[in-house]
Amino acid sequence: MSSALPASAWLLEFVLLAAIWGSSFLFTRLGVTEFGALPTAGLRVGIAALVLLPLLMARGQWPVLQRHWQKIFFLGLLNSGIPFALYAFALLSISTGLSSLLNATVPLFGAMVAWLWLKDRPHGGKILGLLIGFVGVAMLASGKASFKPNASGLVTGWAVLACLGACLCYGLAASYTKRYLSGQPSLVIATGSQMGATLGLALPAYWFWPAVAPSTTAWLAVGVVGVLCTGVAFVLFFRLIDKVGAAGSLTVTFLIPVFAVFYGVVFLGEVVTGWMLLCGAIILLGTALSMDLIKWPKR
Repeated sequence: MSSALPASAWLLEFVLLAAIWGSSFLFTRLGVTEFGALPTAGLRVGIAALVLLPLLMARGQWPVLQRHWQKIFFLGLLNSGIPFALYAFALLSISTGLSSLLNATVPLFGAMVAWLWLKDRPHGGKILGLLIGFVGVAMLASGKASFKPNASGLVTGWAVLACLGACLCYGLAASYTKRYLSGQPSLVIATGSQMGATLGLALPAYWFWPAVAPSTTAWLAVGVVGVLCTGVAFVLFFRLIDKVGAAGSLTVTFLIPVFAVFYGVVFLGEVVTGWMLLCGAIILLGTALSMDLIKWPKR
């Protein structure tokens, strides 16, 4: 990461953002067990939209959203609605640590989609990074993805595929944004996308609303993931982009699994194996190469 500003000007916000996004797996897990996947995702984006909309209005950027609302609302389904629902579904079956390690593949999918869609051909180092990263995913999934019910009656294979599907959605959303919304204010895209995701998930969330009233703990968890892990996190992310640039801000991906695994072990009693850590390290190495954070020697 390079920046004209000293580290003291952005490091605290960088670590704070990783800690907040890492906690989203924990709070989603606490909420989804009572709300279900679609209501949890719907509440998350709806609350985030309510947090971001006043900021958008205060900055006078509502007219910009009005001009581009169709593309931004569609982006909301691709970048928030569908992925949040997929992760919520996955967390019913697999640990927060495993799901966060799979989430680290987002830049890999982003690079792959940009290559295939935008013809942004990667050089040798990036191609090697993609290969290493996906090998790490295959290694991680091989020990965790089973399509036979385990002792608890859970089928982890679908959960792993759901996480990877969410990462693919993020990769598609990045290229979609670059192609159709390049140059638009970040706050407009964030607010409008949460509004679009809310509209897209409103009816499914209503259909699958739990018959038994969720507990106060579940409500608090969903509230935190909406306000803190989505609304406030977006604001922090935009501040980082202003300070260190988009590429530098994306390196927060490397810290998120550290916090997510820590929260899962401390608060949920999850077990982290050496195999998971090895596969996670391979995934992060591939991601670093694919993002040019580690330079491959050129002739």
